[in-house]
Amino acid sequence: MSRAFVKEDTDDLAPLPDLPVSPHPNLVTPRGLAALQARLLAAQTRLGALRARPDRLDKLPEAAAERDIRYLEARLRSAILIDPATHPPGTVAFGHRVTVADAEGQESRYDITGEDEADGRLGRIAPQSPLARALLGAQPGDLVTWRRPSGAVTLEILRIEVPHD
Repeated sequence: MSRAFVKEDTDDLAPLPDLPVSPHPNLVTPRGLAALQARLLAAQTRLGALRARPDRLDKLPEAAAERDIRYLEARLRSAILIDPATHPPGTVAFGHRVTVADAEGQESRYDITGEDEADGRLGRIAPQSPLARALLGAQPGDLVTWRRPSGAVTLEILRIEVPHD
């Protein structure tokens, strides 16, 4: 191999670019805050294991772990803990679990959570999502319009709860 293609001047990698941080306020539920803390601990543990490897020629995994730690530390510093139990009952607010029905009577349940906790497969939606914006402030019996790219859907608010999981 030609020496022109071998980097010998340093073992250091340029730091990976930071993960993008949302411009929105970092609202978190108690469950979301605990999850962020657990993710940080796991990333720190992973970095320790990577640094303990006998063969550390590939520094990219370490750089990725360091980047993840920077992101998680920033999210924890900016976290605004909101306890859903402190919201007045009967009105959809951040942290609440909302059960809705569409025009065909099909029921769905959504938790309005922080961005880092949001997961569509689990029915957890961020407050900036179009669905959450339609639900926030509604009360049982209200009809709300969820504007989707495929067309608007009318949903009836059936129940509002504080999740206990």
